[in-house]
Amino acid sequence: MGSVSPAASPQTAGSSITDLVIQWASRHARLLAPFITLIALFAFFSWRTEVFLTTRNLQNVITQVAPIAVAATGVTFVLLCAEIDLSIASVATFSAMMAAWFWVGDPIHLGSWGILAGVLIGAGLGLINGIFIAYIGIPSFMMTLAMLTIAKGLTTYVNDGKPIFEEPDILRRISSAGNLFMGIPVIGIIAAIVLAIGHIILAYTRFGRHVYMTGGNREAAEMSGVDTKRVIMLVMTFCALTCGVAGMLLLGRVGQVGAESNPDLLINTIAAVVLGGTSLFGGEGGMLNTVLGLLIFAVLSNGLNLLPELSIYFKGALTGIILLAALLLNVVALRLENVQRRSD
Repeated sequence: MGSVSPAASPQTAGSSITDLVIQWASRHARLLAPFITLIALFAFFSWRTEVFLTTRNLQNVITQVAPIAVAATGVTFVLLCAEIDLSIASVATFSAMMAAWFWVGDPIHLGSWGILAGVLIGAGLGLINGIFIAYIGIPSFMMTLAMLTIAKGLTTYVNDGKPIFEEPDILRRISSAGNLFMGIPVIGIIAAIVLAIGHIILAYTRFGRHVYMTGGNREAAEMSGVDTKRVIMLVMTFCALTCGVAGMLLLGRVGQVGAESNPDLLINTIAAVVLGGTSLFGGEGGMLNTVLGLLIFAVLSNGLNLLPELSIYFKGALTGIILLAALLLNVVALRLENVQRRSD
């Protein structure tokens, strides 16, 4: 008679389930690591402060992070192509300056149409970035660093170095924390729409696939028929377009614009995108990662402001330390994911 295989022991079955859980977590580490970070921060600030979970505070969180979310949409495309854009804050500020300048009407008065003009001017600067990077061959780091200086200089030149303390009425209304739609700030709804458009493009269009292919392996993408130069040019233009929109939202929130406006937009935007797990080396990540990174950044910034025992002078350093810890967690998670992918 043939031998009968013994039934798996409880210990073996438990070990098998554990292995499956570990494998699943390793495969999804890119999303799992920032998600765990977000839950930990949310739980901590909910426990340490009484006002964190109040409706008014959560509305403020949405209002504060919305402009960064809009800019982060375009930056996600740039990083997925293994490029970088250091000019985003200057482009956003220059776009806002042009909109305010057209609104004031000295010497040209376009009214609310100045908003569209400002956004298109910002997109034009991104197009210049894209042409010089893709077709001339200037590295994106150097080209966008030059554009940062150009856009900042133009912002100073437009109004002789003086800030403009007026903004189009529509920007003030949509950017106000008190302007709600079903309890959600309108500025947050605008940011959500922009993020959704970015996700649809990346996940469901041919151009989105070409973005991933360009960032993952440019030579292989070109051999497959992808016009990588055109992809990079369009990505840089789209990034500047979203930064122009972000500049308008910031103008509406602050009510003024000058050459020194939005100093933290660059670092905040790139930090939020990378925190979510999108790779700086291209081809890995996406809009869902960006949303997680934005939530982490928003909860962290808001929560630290609510801690009464934290010195305001130490807040910046502590924010950087926590962001660094979160980034290290992401790096470890990504390495686990790559190891698991090779073993599969």
